Amino acid sequence: MRDHEPIVIEEFNGLWKRGDAESCPLDHFSDCENIQFIYSGFETRDGVDVLYVGPNSDQLIANVARIYTYVRYDNEQRLLVLDTLGNIYDAGQLNPTNPILTIPEMTDFAFVSVGGRAYISPHNGVTGLPDEFLYVYLGDGNLARKAAGKGPVGNTGFTAVSSATTGKVEQGYHIFAVVYETDTGFLTRLGPIEDSVDYDDPEVEKDNFFAELNVTVDDKKVSLSGIPVSPNAFVKFRHIVATKAIDPTFYDKNREGYQFFFIPEGKIENNTDTTFEVDFFDQDLLDDASHLLDLFSEIPAFVGLNTYHGRLVGVAEYGAPSQIVEDDESSLASTARVSYPGEPEAIDQVSGLIIAPLDGNELTNAQEFRDVLYLFKKTRTYAYSDNGDDPSSWPLTIIDQGIGASVHGIATVLDSGGVNIEYLIIIDYSGVMTFNGVFQRPELSWKIRDFWFDLDRSAFKVIQCINDSVNQIFYCTLTNYRLLVGDYKNAFDPEKIRWAIWRFDFQVDTITIFNTETLVLGSRAPLI
Repeated sequence: MRDHEPIVIEEFNGLWKRGDAESCPLDHFSDCENIQFIYSGFETRDGVDVLYVGPNSDQLIANVARIYTYVRYDNEQRLLVLDTLGNIYDAGQLNPTNPILTIPEMTDFAFVSVGGRAYISPHNGVTGLPDEFLYVYLGDGNLARKAAGKGPVGNTGFTAVSSATTGKVEQGYHIFAVVYETDTGFLTRLGPIEDSVDYDDPEVEKDNFFAELNVTVDDKKVSLSGIPVSPNAFVKFRHIVATKAIDPTFYDKNREGYQFFFIPEGKIENNTDTTFEVDFFDQDLLDDASHLLDLFSEIPAFVGLNTYHGRLVGVAEYGAPSQIVEDDESSLASTARVSYPGEPEAIDQVSGLIIAPLDGNELTNAQEFRDVLYLFKKTRTYAYSDNGDDPSSWPLTIIDQGIGASVHGIATVLDSGGVNIEYLIIIDYSGVMTFNGVFQRPELSWKIRDFWFDLDRSAFKVIQCINDSVNQIFYCTLTNYRLLVGDYKNAFDPEKIRWAIWRFDFQVDTITIFNTETLVLGSRAPLI
């Protein structure tokens, strides 16, 4: 050993799992567990503390299957936690051990925050749960409820007559209907309509009980009576909508065949009054309400949720993905539902959808990036651009037919979405990829290619990843319930990123970032 020249390693660059053992560079290890990186070297990773929740931080939620960071309407951060029994908890409320939503069949859920409200979709890792729906949680500790809601139903004796009060409603037939407004600002379908048919099937003809009046003079208001009242406490207001004057000679009694408008000052500021007077010129009717005729009253559950141009986007309902069959659900798993701008619960059943190319695989994810909506399957990536028309008309661009994303496989940035200014980090079968409009090669996980290829592909739906952009660390749960850590302080580059594996005495099922830079780990069992 006297003549041995020591090899000085100036910098340590983490895990190497590519090729045979002799291919490992001197500044890497082929076995690299439970370390964290310092400037040019490494040290033992930090330990973990048990996270107690609640206002007094004295309560514990066990058997955790999924965690999300939820930023409430007052900018307070909360944790939404799913356990293995299908209970979702708000870990910041007064008594966090009382669930806000319980669905025993729910093994996972999708989440997005819009306007300080949490939208929650139960799923099984493949599609939305069958016969389940999108839910909304207001962040106030009360139970989450189904998003959207039914409009007025049943024959309430809703009628219109000319008032004795001087007004300005113009001569001709006018048709009147009622719209409910909920505590989230959702405007329901026009009503009242028949309640004994499939409310959410746009192809089923529904009898309506709209009020109609042939106005014969130009100087009176219109008095409405029998205005329906919602049985739901979350309905706070009602709106009266009407058509412009219809020439009696051409009126064909097809009440839903005419264009409806919101009447200025036609809002009833309660859910109790059954009479109301309206007064308007036809030229005052500017705010179109006809689009409300085909809205979902109960929005189906999805496997993925996100936003695009102020719209809510949900992907992969329950149903076979391989082909379209008329009057069947066989294309639903390849379908994305898209709401109206600024109205996350207003999804048109006819025009508010995108059907991705059918190849026998389900949609898995959606992400906005540089003004484009990207939809993903396991090994496919598609792009759609908002052309100002209905989502069903948005043009398709096929980005990649060999690379896609898993269900939780787009890295969230801190407590927000997946965009990190210049790129997305995406989990694909071929590795951890960076995406800036095209997928970059070599992949970010180039140095650990063999390690990545040894992962169980059938379990990629459990992989969840986060980009801690403050500390410049990428975290990724693995199919073997350990944690992959990528430190990119030296550079966000396949050759410069430093990888390590973290192992705990519990299995890591889910992760999130809380309060900007605190990593929270969720577990349902000890590590086997």
